[in-house]
Amino acid sequence: MTEWKARRFWKQVTVEPRDGGYGVKLDDRPVKTPGKSDLAVPSRALAEEIAAEWAAQGEVIAPLTMPFTRAANSAIEKVTPQRFEVAEMLAAYGDSDLTCYRAGAPEGLVQRQAEAWDPLIEWAAETYGARLIPVEGVMHQPQPDAALSALSAEVHRMTPFELTGFHDLVSISGSLLIGLAATRDLLAVEELWKRSRVDETFQEEQWGVDEEAAELAAAKRTDFLRAHRFFHLLSGECH
Repeated sequence: MTEWKARRFWKQVTVEPRDGGYGVKLDDRPVKTPGKSDLAVPSRALAEEIAAEWAAQGEVIAPLTMPFTRAANSAIEKVTPQRFEVAEMLAAYGDSDLTCYRAGAPEGLVQRQAEAWDPLIEWAAETYGARLIPVEGVMHQPQPDAALSALSAEVHRMTPFELTGFHDLVSISGSLLIGLAATRDLLAVEELWKRSRVDETFQEEQWGVDEEAAELAAAKRTDFLRAHRFFHLLSGECH
């Protein structure tokens, strides 16, 4: 039996105000989520990005080519009903933040980690009153409760749509601090991506590039940059 595939039926894609936000119409039909809810997003900028994905579809709809649509679906159907749990899960990264686990040697890696990550730790202390403590090695060391509470409060302030973009910024980088820095545009997003890859880059310089690992890293970079764009489109900013 041939697998059924959804096919394009529309000629025109438009953006319109809907439910206090913006929706997308395919001719006269509003785009719905897979669960049949209205796909309404907070900003026109994000709605236009979603509309462009639908407009670019060929005869057969290819969902994997529509990352902003899928992210919006996730925000509406997955994150909104469990906003607290998602925020808790992301805030928990602070207790094992990438930027806090340092090498004892070689000196080149030690210095590179310090140059990349110390400024992020200082920034979090100044911005959120949350000073995380770097440790040597990979064994878990609990962070101060006051710092974790301050970072958690910042995460819990986010809307479901913001949490959706923030999820990938944090989970891909392995760092709550890098994720927060990306939401504030502390540094260029490419620079933040590089700072999440200090260990891997150092190893590549010593031992060479593994082709499979490089392909995986390239895919993660694409997802990280897209999550940054998704987050900032919520406020109408385009990066």
